[in-house]
Parts: sequence; structure tokens; C-alpha cells
Amino acid sequence: MKYTQLGRTGLKVSRLVLGTMNFGPQTDEADSHAIMDAALDSGINYFDTANVYGWGENKGRTEEIIGNWFAQGGDRRDKVVLATKVYGNMAGDGQPWPNHDKLSALNIRRAVDASLKRLQTDYIDIYQFHHIDRSTPFEEIWQAIDVLVQQGKILYVGSSNFPGYKIAQANEIAARRGGTIGLVSEQCLYNLAERRAEMEVIPAAQEYGLGVIPWSPLGGGLLGGVIKKEVEGGRRASGRAADALANPSVRAQLQAYEDLLDKHGLEPGEAALAWLLTRPGITGPIVGPRTAEQLESALRAVDLELSEEVLTSLDEIFPGPGPSPEAFAW
Repeated sequence: MKYTQLGRTGLKVSRLVLGTMNFGPQTDEADSHAIMDAALDSGINYFDTANVYGWGENKGRTEEIIGNWFAQGGDRRDKVVLATKVYGNMAGDGQPWPNHDKLSALNIRRAVDASLKRLQTDYIDIYQFHHIDRSTPFEEIWQAIDVLVQQGKILYVGSSNFPGYKIAQANEIAARRGGTIGLVSEQCLYNLAERRAEMEVIPAAQEYGLGVIPWSPLGGGLLGGVIKKEVEGGRRASGRAADALANPSVRAQLQAYEDLLDKHGLEPGEAALAWLLTRPGITGPIVGPRTAEQLESALRAVDLELSEEVLTSLDEIFPGPGPSPEAFAW
């Protein structure tokens, strides 16, 4: 495994991030534990989760599965850089009860303690804001975070799904307060087929020293060879992937992508991950394997080097938006 610094911090993290969103809803606890063991054995030390994972009446279940894995010992917790998130409503009765969601000081305090209990640990390495909170000022948010850092319950803070201006706003207010490190990472939707983050989010993250953690690196499966799987195995896409494939222009684009990689003997999913690892400012993509085989495929991407010919062709198939502000102003 290869490692890099997380943004401007001294924290060393793996170039792949283990996403755990499938643990519970799609992967049972035993298989989830096996995947985490395999990830750790391979050198992946950055694990990502969220308090709402498990979803619906089972929200919190994913953190519980991770906590039970930590409880098995073997230095599991000491080896892992643990990231979780706060924002979604966690009211026990399933009702959208006031003050049980978003980023008020009250909810942050409550949510941290609940996550620590489920995770069976006494600290969280990276505590992430899952979404912007339009109702809570950053002065209040940072005051709550400062207390948690002083208590030793969290070490760093990251964001997820933030626009560029909110990254700037959050860190400028943190700097004015003094003594607050501010955001050190941003998780954003970013892949070959969805490159809008290049216009504002990634440049803002680089300017303020945030590591960028792309989620959905395979575009919900579209970049994993979906057409080839459909033709060879009769496995049809579903949900948003099926809706995208129904668009003739999208299907033609994906066909050109798969044809290119087939020509060079490359697996689509591995190439999509390897492409992200070449991008400026990227710490590592989040991979969310449902099986051990999917994890093995993701691991191969770390050592996969794409030729200039392939990189140029990928840019032609999936052109980015261009730099800001030139892309929209000139």
C-alpha cells in the first residue's frame, strides 16, 4: 500500500479509503469484519463511516459493526485512522425531532458521544460534517469542536459535500478564532463521469490544505464495465445507473470508455480508480466493497500506472469543466 499526508496535517493515510456504507444493509457483520481484516492486512489504514449508515430504523448499525470489530483486539483500533460523520437525524423514534440533526453545538455534542459508544472507542480521528448547515454559524460549530478536541474525543475535522465557498468560509472563520485547525479534508462526489468538483471544490481544498477524498469513484457502477457485464452476463444495471444508460449519449460515452480500456487490456473499475489517483489534490478515493473480491480489485488500482495515451483518451471521452473562472467567464 502507498501512503500520503492528509492535506496539511502530519497524518499519514492510505491512498485507498475503506468505505463502510454497505456494512449492515448489504454485507452482514461477519463478512464486514472479514473485509476490514483484509483491508488492514493489505495496508489500508483509513476507514470511513457515518452515524446514519445502516439507514432508516437501522441507522447507527454500521458504526456498531465497526465497534464490534475493534472490540476483537489485535491492535485494530490503533492501526486505523477512523473517520465518521454528523448531520443526519438520529432521533431514536425515527421522527425528525428538533436538535437531533445538523450542526448545532447541542447536536454535535450528542452525536459524538453516541458515535463513540457505537464504535467502542474513546476518540475519533476525523470528525466530518456530512453536509452544510445553513442555520448554524461556523462560530458556534468551531466552539463545539474546540471543546471536543480539548476533551480528546476528536483529533481532526473534515467536511463532506461542501461547495468551495463553504470550505473557504469555514477555514477563514477558524483562522480568525485562532487555535482551531479548521477543516483538513473534504469528501466530494468526483469521478471520470462527474468532474464538476474540479471547478471550485478541489481548488478551494488545495488552497486551504485539505485532502480530497472522492466518493462514488465508479459513478454508481457506471465506470465498472457496466455495458460489458450486461452483454456477457446478462446483468442489468438498476436505479440511477439504469436511468443513465437509457440516455443514448451517455451509453455511447461509456461504450467508448470500455472499448478504450479493452484495447489496452485494462479493467474499467481499476482504471477509474487509478485515474483518480493521478489527479492533483486527491488523497485517495473511497471504495465500498460488498465482497472480498471487490476489495482485491480496488487494491490492484493502487499500483496501476496509466499511460499518457490512456490519460489523454480518457480526457477526450470525459472532458472536465476546465479551470475556474475561465471555464465560465471567458
